[in-house]
Amino acid sequence: MSNAKRTFRPVSLHIPWTATALAFAFLYAPILVMVAMSFNANKSVGLPFTGLTLHWYGELFRRTDMLTAMGNSIIVGAGAALLAVPLGLLAAIGLDRYEFPGKETFRSLVMMPLVLPGVVTGVALLNLMVIAQVPLSLATVIVGQGTSLMCITIGEVFGRLQQVGRSQTEAAFNLGASEGEVFRRVTLPNIRSALLASTLMTFSLAADDLAITFFLTGRDNTLSMVLWSMLRSQGSPVVNAAGTLMIVVTLLLFSTALSLSLSQRSRR
Repeated sequence: MSNAKRTFRPVSLHIPWTATALAFAFLYAPILVMVAMSFNANKSVGLPFTGLTLHWYGELFRRTDMLTAMGNSIIVGAGAALLAVPLGLLAAIGLDRYEFPGKETFRSLVMMPLVLPGVVTGVALLNLMVIAQVPLSLATVIVGQGTSLMCITIGEVFGRLQQVGRSQTEAAFNLGASEGEVFRRVTLPNIRSALLASTLMTFSLAADDLAITFFLTGRDNTLSMVLWSMLRSQGSPVVNAAGTLMIVVTLLLFSTALSLSLSQRSRR
């Protein structure tokens, strides 16, 4: 029996690590293949690998449609962040500071976009725009992305406010500080990193999103829309270069946001 236990434990310990490695390989192997193919000299999207080249990155920045799409993606990301972060900040402060009927229900509803499929959110927002007779454009994409991604700011800021507690705020009010002074001198310094992290995450997700953008965009396409169209028609290797560039930018934004969030929590 003791020998059986000694031989069984090492095998059982390897199972979680093996499953984790397989899961990571399943998720990230296609991304690594795409990055490798972006340096492939072959004029087709896939194999064979005929040599290393930076030609497709140069081609990416020579195409006016790609540059225009990149600019539109930046506009959408920045506009969505400017809309989502202030609204999410107000909602988070309200959830933390005040008690009102249906508070828990409201908190659950505002976080629902995190679990809803993007297609469902896109169709719902499209129906709303049609009923309101609002013409589709980049502005409608910004409104759709901003309202759906507001939950990121709410989650980040509300969690930070819960960690900080209300003692500092209550002490400031007792000393005669106004609402504006409490926000500038107490609340904002405590949540500054959470706001910056949620801004970066909102910008990245809004600029890269396809599902909601597909339903709400007009004639002005974002980079994700252009890449989707190219994959369906041309299959140019420029798609691999553009996808790699998007991955690099997204990783930089998310790693910065994550480091800001973790550093603030570690100081707490």
